[in-house]
Amino acid sequence: MGTDLHSLLRSLRVWAPESTTLPPFDPATTPTTPLPLFTEWFAEAVAAGQPEPHTMSLATSDADGRPDVRTVMLHGADAAGWSFATHSTSRKGHHLTARPYAALGFYWPVLGRQVRLRGPITAAPSAESQSDLHARSTGALAAALTGRQSQVLGSVEELREASEAAWAQAQHTPDAPVPTWTLYHLAPDEVEFFQGDAQRRHVRLVYGRTGSGWTRSLLWP
Repeated sequence: MGTDLHSLLRSLRVWAPESTTLPPFDPATTPTTPLPLFTEWFAEAVAAGQPEPHTMSLATSDADGRPDVRTVMLHGADAAGWSFATHSTSRKGHHLTARPYAALGFYWPVLGRQVRLRGPITAAPSAESQSDLHARSTGALAAALTGRQSQVLGSVEELREASEAAWAQAQHTPDAPVPTWTLYHLAPDEVEFFQGDAQRRHVRLVYGRTGSGWTRSLLWP
């Protein structure tokens, strides 16, 4: 018999006490800008044992406004914005060229927390993008050298051969350039911090960028 999806869904719990701690969150004590709070929450997710806390959903849209989403890795967050990287020739790279505005979403269920951001995208200069790539692992360089991201693949064997050649190049030439590899910065117009609550009185704190800084406001859950 096949899996009964609806029965399976009804059997699942969200924020089960044995795997989730819902810490109190007082928005009145938060900093005036979002980055320090993000850094604090990120460190707490790491300390709480959240698997892969540096992964995030990236939402883009194509030239016709049709949305797309995928999971990528955070490369950093600073005054330039929240950063990630991909080939400029990939699907998301084409999206970001056509519509340089995107959204990011972090979900850390071990603490019942989400962080959502949206804002304009800028591409870093080539030297910064290459420096970002070469600071990563040999495997990351090999994957970048394999290239052709989002293009149609003829067979698994074709991928294996291209990957083996890329691994050999990455190991032999660890500073090999990948011209299409691009580091992107999202400078948020809005950042929302969501803290789950067992009584469903979830706290949603939103930072909105203004000409002179940031505003803070609460949203109904």
